[in-house]
Amino acid sequence: MKDGGLFATGLLGRDLDVETGQKAAEYCAVNILSQAKAALDGDLERIVRIVKLTGFIASMPDFIEQHLVMNGASNLIADILGDAGKHARAAVGMASLPLNAAVEIDAIIEVR
Repeated sequence: MKDGGLFATGLLGRDLDVETGQKAAEYCAVNILSQAKAALDGDLERIVRIVKLTGFIASMPDFIEQHLVMNGASNLIADILGDAGKHARAAVGMASLPLNAAVEIDAIIEVR
């Protein structure tokens, strides 16, 4: 989400390129951190570590660069959180996502 709407819709490899997918993944990461901040009373320093990110990338059957799309989220979280932002991850190609979203990311976060 960006400004109350989806940043990117459609399928990677048909409607969107890797760079646009990476930007969509970055917005997912921003939204994850925003939700974490709200849940932690505004204190992101309570994050011990990002345990795992799972990225769901809406893509064409022959699109094989889901991992590159996920770099958008992974890099942003690592840049913002430093060592606490280092995480395991998975990037999975999907035939479609709700609302025709291009990228959806799930996070497991350890907090204190």
